[in-house]
Amino acid sequence: MLQLKEQYIINDKGQPTSVIITKKNYDRLVEYIEELEDIAAYDKVKKDRSKAVPWDMVKR
Repeated sequence: MLQLKEQYIINDKGQPTSVIITKKNYDRLVEYIEELEDIAAYDKVKKDRSKAVPWDMVKR
């Protein structure tokens, strides 16, 4: 699990409106999201095998 230490910017009503994280943590968060997107795409393709192409045809 990704662990972040964040700070909040609050409005005049005391409600959080923005989050501040370090550039390093931002980059880690983006990488984590991209990995999850890759996993979701793989799962989607794996579930729908009707469009699968045999490896022998791909090699030709």
